[in-house]
Amino acid sequence: MIEVLVIVGPGLVADDGLLEEIAAREFAAAGVSGTLVHARDASHVLSLLSSPSSPGGAGCAVVLPGPSAEVRSLIGRDLGAVVWVDVERADGVTAGKGATHLHGRGISGPAWAIRHAVHRVRHPSRRIAYGPLPEQWGELYLPDADEPPVVMLIHGGYWRSIWAADIMGPLCADLARRGLAVWNLEYRRPDLHGWDATTADVAAGLAALATVDVATAALTMAAGSDALPPGADRSPAAALDLTRVAVVGHSAGAQLALRAVADAAAGEAGAAGGARAAEGVAGGVGVVMAVSLAGVLDLVEGDRRWVGTGAVGAALGGRAPGPGEGQAAPPYADASPLLRLPLRVRQLIVQGAADDLDLVDFSRRYARAAERAGDDVTYLEMPGDHFDVINPATPIWQATAEAIAHALAPPQGDKTDDK
Repeated sequence: MIEVLVIVGPGLVADDGLLEEIAAREFAAAGVSGTLVHARDASHVLSLLSSPSSPGGAGCAVVLPGPSAEVRSLIGRDLGAVVWVDVERADGVTAGKGATHLHGRGISGPAWAIRHAVHRVRHPSRRIAYGPLPEQWGELYLPDADEPPVVMLIHGGYWRSIWAADIMGPLCADLARRGLAVWNLEYRRPDLHGWDATTADVAAGLAALATVDVATAALTMAAGSDALPPGADRSPAAALDLTRVAVVGHSAGAQLALRAVADAAAGEAGAAGGARAAEGVAGGVGVVMAVSLAGVLDLVEGDRRWVGTGAVGAALGGRAPGPGEGQAAPPYADASPLLRLPLRVRQLIVQGAADDLDLVDFSRRYARAAERAGDDVTYLEMPGDHFDVINPATPIWQATAEAIAHALAPPQGDKTDDK
């Protein structure tokens, strides 16, 4: 059984009883054994992290460092796959090799951290950089299949840095179980780095699929480490099938997903007279489907209606034009999926009926506009809220996953059918 150790650093401002309740609830929900310990100081934290897990068990650790400078200095050290979590916002913190830092999610942060720690033990992946900066990476999940198609996931969070790729972990596991490779993208968010950095990272992350070293990733995932085991066979593993790629985004990530697909199609249209744009080909990556999960698909109305308490204008760095003020100019004209139609790629627009009504409105109007523009679009609205669309246990996600798998299945008569 997985053993989870939760360490609370000295001076953390939180009710001890509530922390115990949160941990106990997450242990039970995940079906793991867990312990919560209050550390006296940095030396105590180190000693707890160096303790072996129970016999026959797999261990993982979550640390709430608190304000102590000595404890916080441990975050950047290479102490293994520790999940560090600050309940308050703590920008600019870089965790050591193999570790994760979550922050800014309030007292719910430890719950997210425990889920992520358990997920990493149960579902090994390989973190691969697509750029030199700390947030430029993706997690690659490989199924037990030859030449699998790929799903690229882009997380949401209203373009704010307190939300990260960990929230898409459950979908990664579910999609890999269905025989699909998954590329779970992290990227620089505009609240810290600006809008251009965000869009550039998503484009670079999509293009990076063409250069992923699948063989090394498979070996290191099997070894449970980013380093190859001594004497490991470096013979090539099955390649990814980059002719069958779906780009899937949740919430604000859906805007980024559809915008990236639109940019790729426009770029190929300019380079090849539109011949390859209809195929969704970009830099050797063939996007055959774009999927919005509760997406923010109309940025002009999103800003006018102050969705996410002003998240749209804060991300793009300016307000949308008001009624009667003329057409939207960049960055709204470039960024809003509604204004980029047609995408020339098959689309699946998924929306929970119990979500924010503005998002329901955006999804419905976008789907109708995409159809009028000549795109192949399917609108899927079912019972569920904003997070049900990224919960593998819900009917709305099950229907979504089946539609993605169907769209990425090899054509009838493909040679893989005979394997």
